[in-house]
Amino acid sequence: MLRQKLYITGLVLLAGTSACAEGRAAVAGTAATIPAEKVGARIQERTLKNGLKVIVWPAPANPSVSLYNWFRVGSRNERPGITGLSHFFEHMMFNGAKKYGPGEFDRVMEAHGGRNNAYTSEDVTVYQDWFPRSALETIFELEADRLSSLSIDPKVVESERGVVYSERRSSVDNDNSGLLMEQVQATAFVAHPYQIPVIGWPSDIEGWTQGDLERYFRTYYAPNNATLLVVGAVTPADVFALAEKYLEPIPAQPAPEPVHTVEPVQQGERRVVVRKLAQAPLVHMAFHGLRGRDADAPALDLLVRILTEGDSSRLHRRLVEEERVAIRVQGSQGAGFDPSLTWVFVDLPPGGDPAQVEALLDEELARVRTTEVTDAELRKAKNIAVADFWRYLETNSGRAQALGTYEVFHGDWKELFRAPERYEAVTREQVRQVAAKVFGRDNRTVGVLVPETASSEAEQKQEAAR
Repeated sequence: MLRQKLYITGLVLLAGTSACAEGRAAVAGTAATIPAEKVGARIQERTLKNGLKVIVWPAPANPSVSLYNWFRVGSRNERPGITGLSHFFEHMMFNGAKKYGPGEFDRVMEAHGGRNNAYTSEDVTVYQDWFPRSALETIFELEADRLSSLSIDPKVVESERGVVYSERRSSVDNDNSGLLMEQVQATAFVAHPYQIPVIGWPSDIEGWTQGDLERYFRTYYAPNNATLLVVGAVTPADVFALAEKYLEPIPAQPAPEPVHTVEPVQQGERRVVVRKLAQAPLVHMAFHGLRGRDADAPALDLLVRILTEGDSSRLHRRLVEEERVAIRVQGSQGAGFDPSLTWVFVDLPPGGDPAQVEALLDEELARVRTTEVTDAELRKAKNIAVADFWRYLETNSGRAQALGTYEVFHGDWKELFRAPERYEAVTREQVRQVAAKVFGRDNRTVGVLVPETASSEAEQKQEAAR
């Protein structure tokens, strides 16, 4: 099976989330909501004896099933020397176990009409299966096999080590935006493990030992460190019976060591300059933001939308259309277990002036810190956010992702159905307050990629070699 392995540097909990048919009428023209007891009435949950929590959302109208297994492990749980292991196991989990050997997981799933993928972030690793209802028991058997007896064969390890290193080269080392983002994130955090890149540092990728791998798998791939979501043409009774048959015999493990480190308050702007062969400059700004479950998270999400989402957003209008100093402006809001980064990314044209872009960004961010956004801006952002929310829930896959997000990051999947009303409750003054809290100069790290010519890059390498 051709599979695009993913690693994600941040999870935005509400953007792009969404619904069943009964939800569509609720957002026609406003950010209204549907009662949780109506939308989520069929959802049931059960915790197995080994600590694995299973959540089932029956959706009989769709004959397919989505199964998402969320493990609470990401680069946040790593340390110097073993960075990148969470992402590495995302690959290893498809490379054979006791009953189903190398290549068999994909072969058997494809033979039953299914497909799969996975992703890793700073906080979690999530395995995704999509398949017809007729394959339900087979998929449980596949999942149980790799969770209970994954093969960590040294030859396979070396093969996948090369795959991961190649992925790092393509997505970071040879990708200007990825490289700058990695450097900015590593500079923005001085204590918290969010400074660790999800894909890992090169020397650590080269140096993981067999003992490192076995300890990491035993610690973090325990059933008591996971949450299983099953959505689609299933009954809770059938799913719970299969979970008890195939997954409950897998023994629990001691709980992983919690992450206690709290990032100190930043007390001044930090700057990163990357000089690299490139056609055009880049400017990234990263601000220390919020946790996913913080009360101000919806207000910050709406603010980022007002600033960066769409051609009518503030930063697009100012930088791209009016001043014509940029060709693209994007933003994102991290939303993990701990306070994450809120980003502004600006792509400049060849020959563009990063200093001018920074000055204009400073003006716009100062405005939003001191002056309330307009009613029209806030209404638009709310409408987009809630429409995205319901649209996402129209698919089994979207439902599984959304339920897992709220169960894992908010502590209760029921919080999912309160999201639209939390958006609707946000006021203009709350948006201004969160802007003042997050978008201060002393709270940011600025990264600039300065293009180099081929000759100047060669000269730098020669100088470094002397």
